[in-house]
Amino acid sequence: MTTTEIKVLGPEDAHKLAPLIAENAQALKRGAPRRPDEFYAERILGDKTAEVLGAFTDDKLIGFAVYFDLPELITGLRIGQMDDIYVHPDHRNQGVGRKIIETLVAEGKSRGWLHLRWIVPGKNTPAVALYEKIAEPDHRKSYLIPIDRVAGD
Repeated sequence: MTTTEIKVLGPEDAHKLAPLIAENAQALKRGAPRRPDEFYAERILGDKTAEVLGAFTDDKLIGFAVYFDLPELITGLRIGQMDDIYVHPDHRNQGVGRKIIETLVAEGKSRGWLHLRWIVPGKNTPAVALYEKIAEPDHRKSYLIPIDRVAGD
């Protein structure tokens, strides 16, 4: 039986993370596949605000989640925010995504987070089934303000 280990990724994991970042972008944006960008993966892994968990099977990175530890201004506590989670298609429906999230929830408990906010793409129908099994909808909506134009134009 193959076991999956979840651990925090460091700069030495950039060469393993880069192909999964490219696959995730391909899955979300469609079109031509992106080339893995190891320099970008190094930047993410060295970012002072983002943290990355990785799922490994037999020393192969098969999934990741990017998250942030943020202040929650109403309560004065902190929250976790997970913006991206990706599991390689060959390893889906095996509980890998759930294990990543469970590990992140345990980390949140140790940090005293009020909750884990999960930013999800609304049109990813297959993934919505997982969202609805392990999370509850928030009362907030997400909107994007493009920075390359002035609001109100």
